[in-house]
Amino acid sequence: MSAAPASRPARSSIRTGLIAAVVALTAVTATACSSSSSKTGAASTGKTIQVVAAENEYADAVSQIGGQYVSVTGIMSNPNTDPHTFEANPKVAHTVSSAQLIVQNGVGYDDFMGKIEQASSNSHRQVIDVQKLLGLPDSTPNPHLWFKPTTMPAVAKAIAADLSAMDPSHKADFDANAAKFDNSLQPWNQAISQLKASAPGAAVATTEPVADYLLDALGFKNLTPWAFQADVMNGTDPSPQDVATEKALFIQHKAKVFVYNQQVTDSLTQSLMTLAKQNNIPVVGVYETMPTPGYTYQSWMNAEVSALRNAVANGKSAPTL
Repeated sequence: MSAAPASRPARSSIRTGLIAAVVALTAVTATACSSSSSKTGAASTGKTIQVVAAENEYADAVSQIGGQYVSVTGIMSNPNTDPHTFEANPKVAHTVSSAQLIVQNGVGYDDFMGKIEQASSNSHRQVIDVQKLLGLPDSTPNPHLWFKPTTMPAVAKAIAADLSAMDPSHKADFDANAAKFDNSLQPWNQAISQLKASAPGAAVATTEPVADYLLDALGFKNLTPWAFQADVMNGTDPSPQDVATEKALFIQHKAKVFVYNQQVTDSLTQSLMTLAKQNNIPVVGVYETMPTPGYTYQSWMNAEVSALRNAVANGKSAPTL
């Protein structure tokens, strides 16, 4: 195999033209959309609060906290597609522009959301931008914020606060559900602590930084060069030097586990998967959007830690969940 795969277009440029068209259409329909979304509470309308989350993991959190008082749409929810190349369409634009509450990741991961929101301005609409919520700069290199154990508790608190402001009559429900959500994350936090203690500094290789925040929390050592991870994430060709370094992690058995992004594959990443298998390096698949059906955010995160534990302790692969 050659040192690098065939050239690929940068992901950020693939959707530019379609987003522009969607924004134009949204601007035309903004007036009609704003008339329905300007109603600020379920109590005043007798209807559920309309919520849109850019990623289905955030949509799941909203559903758990809002319960029967919210109607939630997750825009990016297909675990078989690359979220970085997601293309908004007019239906998505209408859904986003009609929302009373929006939850989005930020850090450039779902920038199509901001474009649609600007084209359908609504002073009553609430937007939770997780990047801003966490106080992260635009230069934050890794946008996969939901793998960081401290992210979702902050998001849950913000969701409960915004839903309570929109529907004060059910504030007690939202607060109770947020507390329940926080408590349900404890098994995940405990599993992280236990694995960190049992396998301190375990060496891993990755294709890109999807689960890097989780690996950091586990105290694992990611041996893959950052430049390699960033290039794969951004759809550009890693340098021959970085590819050689990555391959050596398997050939020389430096990595104990290969953490593989199931949603972004090409000839290079697939060849690395083959190389890992040939050298008996267990593979653990990670995802950018929550696998469906059958998972909640909590069970998804627990499954990822369980797969990593089984790989480190028993050499067992879990390329898919």
